[in-house]
Amino acid sequence: MTGMEKEIRILALDVGEKRIGVAISDPLGLTAQGLGVVVRRDLARDVAALKALVADYAIQEIVVGFPRHLNGRPGTHAGMAQELAEALGRELGVPVIPWDERLSTQEAERLLVAADVSRAKRRRVVDQVAATLILQGYLDRRHRD
Repeated sequence: MTGMEKEIRILALDVGEKRIGVAISDPLGLTAQGLGVVVRRDLARDVAALKALVADYAIQEIVVGFPRHLNGRPGTHAGMAQELAEALGRELGVPVIPWDERLSTQEAERLLVAADVSRAKRRRVVDQVAATLILQGYLDRRHRD
């Protein structure tokens, strides 16, 4: 580092009914890597699991994917994403940024199919890949602006 770059670790979440896909940025906030999934239980336990990740990786921002339909209206899981984002904001003391995640899961599925990943494995990793796509989109926008 030249001293000009500030280290920042950003966590991104793809909130689903059964799993939360998780991705993390590199220390410079340039690239996104998949970190895994959190299996959903209830709001308190989901927040506790994410709080542990925030502590372990010294996260300074959280990006939560908000599903929208192509017409811009909130998608099916928007309420779940909103509820989790609000709870994280209250609990963690780091900025929680909503991010339009239109089609991220479909794009993740398409990439995994193109990579010839088996259907069973796709089911296990699609949320993580979607979170990675969400985060990379956010990071790219951040560096353009």
